[in-house]
Amino acid sequence: MSSSTDQRRNVAVRPRKGGAAAVNGFIQNVSSPHPSLNDSLVGDVQAFLIDEDQLHTFDDLTKVNPVTPATVLKCLQARYSLNVFYTHAGCTLVALNPFQPIPDLYSVDVMREYHYATQPQEFKPHIFIVAEEAYRNVRGQLEPVNQSLVVSGESGAGKTWTSRCLMKYYAIVAASSPAVSSQDTVERIERRVLDSNPLMEAFGNACTLRNNNSSRFGKYIQLQLDRDQLLVGASVQTYLLEKTRVACQPASERNFHIFYQMMNGATDQQRKDWKMPQSQCFVWLPNSDKQIEEDSFHETVEAMVHLGINIERQRQIFRVLAGILQLGNLSFFPSTNESQPCDLDERSEDFLQRASELLGVPAEKLGNCLRVRTLKAGKQSVLKPCSQAECGVRRDCLAKVIYGRLFEWLVMFINSCICADTSKWCNFIGVLDVYGFECFQINNLEQLCINYANEKLQQHFVAHYLRAQQEEYVSEGLEWSFVKYQDNQSCLDLLEGSPISVFSLLNEESRLNRASDSKMLRVRLEKELGGNGNISWDKFSKVPHFTVTHYAGKVCYQIEGMVEKNKDPVPPELTGLLQKSDNLLLHEIFSGKETEMPNNKGLSKVTVVSKFKNSLESLMKLLLTTAPHYTRCIKPNSDCRPLTFKSKEVVLQLEACGIVETIHISAAGFPIRIPFKRFLQRYGLIAKCSTSGHLDADPDPDSAGVLRLEVEKLLGAMLPHHVSHDDHRSLVHCGRTKVFLTQPMLDLLEDHRKKILSRCAFTIQCSWRRYQQRRRLARRRAAALIQAAVRSWLVRKQIQRWNRAAAVIQDTWKKWRALLKALAEAELDDAKDLAEEDLPALNPVIRQRGSVQLSSFQEPVPVCGWPMGLALASAPSITVSLTATGFQKMISMMTSLNLPSRRGEYKVKTNQYKQGIASIRAQPRGSIKLHYQRSPLLYADMQPDLKSDVTGFNEILLEKTL
Repeated sequence: MSSSTDQRRNVAVRPRKGGAAAVNGFIQNVSSPHPSLNDSLVGDVQAFLIDEDQLHTFDDLTKVNPVTPATVLKCLQARYSLNVFYTHAGCTLVALNPFQPIPDLYSVDVMREYHYATQPQEFKPHIFIVAEEAYRNVRGQLEPVNQSLVVSGESGAGKTWTSRCLMKYYAIVAASSPAVSSQDTVERIERRVLDSNPLMEAFGNACTLRNNNSSRFGKYIQLQLDRDQLLVGASVQTYLLEKTRVACQPASERNFHIFYQMMNGATDQQRKDWKMPQSQCFVWLPNSDKQIEEDSFHETVEAMVHLGINIERQRQIFRVLAGILQLGNLSFFPSTNESQPCDLDERSEDFLQRASELLGVPAEKLGNCLRVRTLKAGKQSVLKPCSQAECGVRRDCLAKVIYGRLFEWLVMFINSCICADTSKWCNFIGVLDVYGFECFQINNLEQLCINYANEKLQQHFVAHYLRAQQEEYVSEGLEWSFVKYQDNQSCLDLLEGSPISVFSLLNEESRLNRASDSKMLRVRLEKELGGNGNISWDKFSKVPHFTVTHYAGKVCYQIEGMVEKNKDPVPPELTGLLQKSDNLLLHEIFSGKETEMPNNKGLSKVTVVSKFKNSLESLMKLLLTTAPHYTRCIKPNSDCRPLTFKSKEVVLQLEACGIVETIHISAAGFPIRIPFKRFLQRYGLIAKCSTSGHLDADPDPDSAGVLRLEVEKLLGAMLPHHVSHDDHRSLVHCGRTKVFLTQPMLDLLEDHRKKILSRCAFTIQCSWRRYQQRRRLARRRAAALIQAAVRSWLVRKQIQRWNRAAAVIQDTWKKWRALLKALAEAELDDAKDLAEEDLPALNPVIRQRGSVQLSSFQEPVPVCGWPMGLALASAPSITVSLTATGFQKMISMMTSLNLPSRRGEYKVKTNQYKQGIASIRAQPRGSIKLHYQRSPLLYADMQPDLKSDVTGFNEILLEKTL
């Protein structure tokens, strides 16, 4: 177990007002001026803890009665034993780290279930409830507000995993755009936002004693949303990367993940390009045999590809990283001549050559910059060989500045890929993931800054919730008894206060143009800050140090090396060399930044502490403009063993972050506060729709008294129907300018408002549907009338056309018949004019049978037909009307029907010219009388004698007479 836990075990658990404190689940009596009250509390605690089977059912710790560290601890332990890792604690969500994967706990189906739920608070506690509440608050019940999700806890408590789940939730929920045209863009943004996580974790996380994936930097991720609450971009802000880990790794810890990913995942070709043989070992890669889940080189490369880092740029990045590892293998030996630079052995010369090729600088110049420093003497430059220790410092400094600038470039590149234009987004949800509180055997400047950041976040929580809410209750006239809590303002005054603080003394010492003296700094700290109760010293220790009492426990910081780390010096000759590098990435990184040169007095422009403090203050200002949501990650055991719950460690974390006080304030207070005007704007319709009360038509918005009366009318109109009179004061209270509500009361108001809106919507729908139905009926009737009128008009028009056509036909037919009759009378000859032609007599048998043998005739048989006269003048073919019997009748029939015939067998003649008969009115035996405009023979039968009747149009055209 780490020393931090040992030290924090000695921190006394502060008893709450009234009397009991619990450690490891045991109730300890605390002296109190009211023994009877103390005994009563102990009895209530014991009675509550008897029913252990029901402890896991408390999904919100505000329901626990009484609220003590013992009862809260037992409830969390009971839920943890049943694999329930999330529990509400008022405004805070408590998350216990299971230290093992839990199937289906963070699946996409679970995300959508919480997202589409009408009341997510009715579901089991989950990190997705916090995410969904923040997402809905962006749209806002009253007005959109930017949101911040603050994830805090110790190192290894699960903050990074929680932040990753939050980002994935918003990438799934907020990127579900229904527009097909923008789907590709949305998926690309979603993928890039998610891929920024593994890339930054590879370059900024490392394996420590307390966590395999410990964040060695802080980050605040803004998820940018448009007016439709869809994800359109993101931006990343980082804070204080632990650059010293590149060149100095604590015992049993590792360097950043990216170096081990390169070692384990590189191909032979890549190793050859990076000059990293399989057998080579690196001094700056300790514990390389330890394999962890984060050593996934393929995932990092895939994230680079999705973010738009091409192959050539990837090659440049990995060559720079390989060059840093080669620098770590350099060993310097003091020269026999003090005026000469330190020497390098043969292996170090090889490492220097590899490093120079990978970094794109000449090997000779690189060696000189590491072993010789340039001093300014007026306008002249003096070269002075460095000692062995100074050479090592300059080597480490070169590695740190290269890695730090590379990390900054990577963050800038990620922002350029995922950040949207300010015109495209209007609100954001921020996810804060910072390093957790740390306490190791050796703590230096890095731990001091990390713990200072945690102090600021704790102060933000205290100021926003524990102190501000209670002060507001009093100012608004509520009957409130203050709940005591731990305020860490004195610790912050010690670290950053004005005019004298730890940071101010450290910066002053760093700016002096002299070698740092740790003992002298300790004396100054003791002299200037000895009156602050949060700092102490071990007078028997020979190592210069100081101990700070943080909100989470005491931490001892070593002063040795702290001033040099705060200076963070970068020799100008090193940066000047890198500006001329052949590696395009290094050249771009160092050419874009001005080299920080010390001034004449040797004062550096910005120290590490000053830079970190300024960035942290800007973060706090940003958080103050947003609505925060707190998630407290708890580490059940320091050994990272799955499903192992150690009560002593958990209760110390609960006390340190003020969970018990938070539960007290949440259970007794009113977490929702709405000004009168906004309250009436949203819930005024409840009174308007109520029969027992109504609002004034136009209350004075500037008069708080008038608005309060209207609010009381509204509540009086609704509460008697839903809440008993005794519960009024516990659910809602009207202050001087605001309405204070509990969550159940807000839910009641929202449900009542939804019911009224539903009734109004139903009334509107009924009216609209009635209007639509009447309109459709009127249209249908109008359409029927129009159709009837049009149809009658069409029928009348058709009949009129038929009548006109019939009249024309009749008139034309009468004229035609009269004409034909006149022609027939004019053409009809007397019978004496017809001279019968002597025809050969036919065999009676043949005449009887109606057939003849053509071979018996020497000439073709002549067939005489009666011409049709003028009636056939315009016919398409010559047709005849005939009178014949037997064979002649058949031949005449075939002639009339234009049937094909063989030449030479028979001959068809007309008697128009020889006999002079051309009258159509002459009707010989068996004749056919035709009346037509076109030839009726087109419709004639080949055997008209067999036709019994003719109907239809043929009846008009063809009249058969026998």
